[in-house]
Amino acid sequence: MRFIVEESLYLSNRTLSLDDRTHEYLLSVSVDESVLLRELREQTAAENQFSVMQISPEQGQFMALLVKLTGARRALEIGTFTGYSSICIANALPDDGELVCCDNSDEWTAMARQYWERAGLQDKIKFYLQPAEVTLQQLLDDSLAGSFDFIFVDADKQNYPLYYEQSLKLLRKGGLLAVDNTLWSGSVADPENMEPGTRAIRRFNEMVKNDNRVTKSLVPIGDGLTLVVKGFE
Repeated sequence: MRFIVEESLYLSNRTLSLDDRTHEYLLSVSVDESVLLRELREQTAAENQFSVMQISPEQGQFMALLVKLTGARRALEIGTFTGYSSICIANALPDDGELVCCDNSDEWTAMARQYWERAGLQDKIKFYLQPAEVTLQQLLDDSLAGSFDFIFVDADKQNYPLYYEQSLKLLRKGGLLAVDNTLWSGSVADPENMEPGTRAIRRFNEMVKNDNRVTKSLVPIGDGLTLVVKGFE
């Protein structure tokens, strides 16, 4: 009986908080990061002061798994930065799959385009260099509503509600929407933090929580990843 009690102390009814040692162990047994992706991550960290915006290797691998699990053939990314997440998504699509990328920074996406070519993905990715809301509306105007299987949102937080509504229109029934940074480094849980980005994420989280059109779950990976499945009704 004593052994059973001691073993039960290691069980948890809440998500484990990862220290550096545990995180390194997670990476060592779970993540198969390619040499090219590692190089992209390291180059971004060395050359871009905003490298913190890049997703973690474990999140990239998790999203690639989601793409494969959903059988996605057509995907959309809102916010590309230097290209790490787009490579993860595009690689997970079938040979005839397509990823549409939206970003308005020519400087940041120059690195992405370089790495897409090195990865042999340039023919699989269609890139729009303009504000995302313009691209999303253009896709809707081109009668592409309900045509995307998987959508990833990782862009300016103030526009999350707009991107969310446009994405739901573009997503097929039963399709999966993934929205990044929804834990915002824990700031969303601090009532004294009233920074614009924090308030925007709080509003978005409440919006999704109260949306009965979808099934949702906020997964504590990276900086928080909200997963939304569009309903069939």
